[in-house]
Amino acid sequence: MDEHIAKKVQLWQEQLDEPQLAEELADLLASKQDETITDAFYRDLEFGTAGLRGVLGPGANRMNVYTVSQATQGLADYLNKHFEVPNVCIMRDSRNKGKEFVEATASVLAANGIKSYVAPRIEPVPVLSFATRYLKASAGVVITASHNPAPYNGYKAYGPDGCQIANEAAEEIQASINRTDIFRDVKHMDFAEALKKGLVTWIDDAVIDAYLDAIQQVSVPGCIPEDDSFRVVYTPLNGSGLECVTKILQRIGVKNIDVVPEQKDPDGNFPTCPYPNPEIREALKKGLELAEKVHPDLLLATDPDADRVGIAVPHEGRYELLSGNEVGCLLIDWLCRLKKEAGEDIAQKVVITTIVSSAMPDALAAHWGFELRRVLTGFKYIGGQIDLLTQKDEGDRFLLGFEESYGYLAGTHARDKDAVVSSMLICEMAAWYAKRNIDLYQAMQDLYHEHGFYLNGVVNVTAEGASGAQKIADIMARLREEPPTSIAGLDVEKIVDYQKAAPMPQMNRVVGDPEQTLPVANVLEYQLQGGNKVIVRPSGTEPKIKAYLFSVAPTKEKAEEIQDNLALASQNTLLVAD
Repeated sequence: MDEHIAKKVQLWQEQLDEPQLAEELADLLASKQDETITDAFYRDLEFGTAGLRGVLGPGANRMNVYTVSQATQGLADYLNKHFEVPNVCIMRDSRNKGKEFVEATASVLAANGIKSYVAPRIEPVPVLSFATRYLKASAGVVITASHNPAPYNGYKAYGPDGCQIANEAAEEIQASINRTDIFRDVKHMDFAEALKKGLVTWIDDAVIDAYLDAIQQVSVPGCIPEDDSFRVVYTPLNGSGLECVTKILQRIGVKNIDVVPEQKDPDGNFPTCPYPNPEIREALKKGLELAEKVHPDLLLATDPDADRVGIAVPHEGRYELLSGNEVGCLLIDWLCRLKKEAGEDIAQKVVITTIVSSAMPDALAAHWGFELRRVLTGFKYIGGQIDLLTQKDEGDRFLLGFEESYGYLAGTHARDKDAVVSSMLICEMAAWYAKRNIDLYQAMQDLYHEHGFYLNGVVNVTAEGASGAQKIADIMARLREEPPTSIAGLDVEKIVDYQKAAPMPQMNRVVGDPEQTLPVANVLEYQLQGGNKVIVRPSGTEPKIKAYLFSVAPTKEKAEEIQDNLALASQNTLLVAD
């Protein structure tokens, strides 16, 4: 253990007054696992645009009441500087320590004279986005680590617009955190005292009802059969989605909902799926087992904070999983069909996705004529585009926003991905196709045959700790200094470095809609011959560097062959440090 780490460890030993954390620190030091100790103390947990996220435990690079309180002091300083009478909406999902972190957040805000509206129980992240706007709060905070494994928790901050805070705000909050001694400078007030003084107010159920009312506005009536024959298996993966998802499905007429019993109740240990990510088949194992018994029309799985949803659909005797890109493309095509049938002008509609999501929306935009905008990774950028539309009183132009990682939004009630509205629309879409004797798997195959096989893959390289962070930085530096001329035998036709001012990719831009430039980001895009592509970026929430792979061909076999070659090249060449 180097001297710097040893000094930080000693400071924490001397200053800790939370018994459980003190015991955990003593156990950690007794284990003599120098690498783990170093990782817990080698840096301070950074407040990025997604807030904080990290492993639970003692240390400056861990999620605990001290790092949460220090971050909240930075947020309080920012709010008191920019708002005359600031207030904050606070919620949590089912993660371990969530209740403690909510109370710590509200207590620090109260000590700084800032009122909090606190949810009395767990709620989905999109409810926080909605409630922040509905209650006219200055900011929102939700305690969640999304789909990370059980040892993680996080702290996501939102602006008054319901989007995750902008880069400039995050930088100002981080600067304030840097000036705040984690043990001496954080103001505190007892949570019970804050309640008594009216500096904490419980959020009423009327807010949840208003959220569900807003979602129901984008429902498509007439899709769900009236005979109650449409059946759904649903798993909240021991997270926060149960209440809102089941309520909205019942509102639209889905009465037969079988909830996976082992994953029904909130449990931050996620005992049946160590990685509660609906992108991963293992997380859906219990749901698939139940589906094989009760034979539903659809399996839905929402992640712990219920902002993302994965699905499986019956096809020729087995349940097929659809990817986030596939569901996004199905929703776009289906909504365009319905809007056109209703006599709406599709050319005025706007679909917003990200630079790392499927390229198929380009083909759909060419076919249907809607305006397509691509933003950086992170749903706050999609939310920002919705704001541009609503500021011009053009919110009705917004058709759908989606990310490849199973995140979708329809409607303007929130500024974050929303598994509740997505679950509703996916059920209605599945029922609509079922009336035409088509399942969603077949509907997706039809899209492939019509527009081409646009396939996607991701190669991840995990690099943890201080050495890992340096490795990732070295890989990005090498790729900029020595750009490849070909990848997997495909010529690089163009390189887009998003660390420079890059224009927003747009198609069918409507007259009057401005050309836009994307914010700076540490992302490299390699456009290859044949419409294929590779994008490399460090993860913003995990110790990983990722290569997103895009292949397209007239046949599935050829597109898969290109995918395999791109994956091999990424593993062996692109994501390798010198």
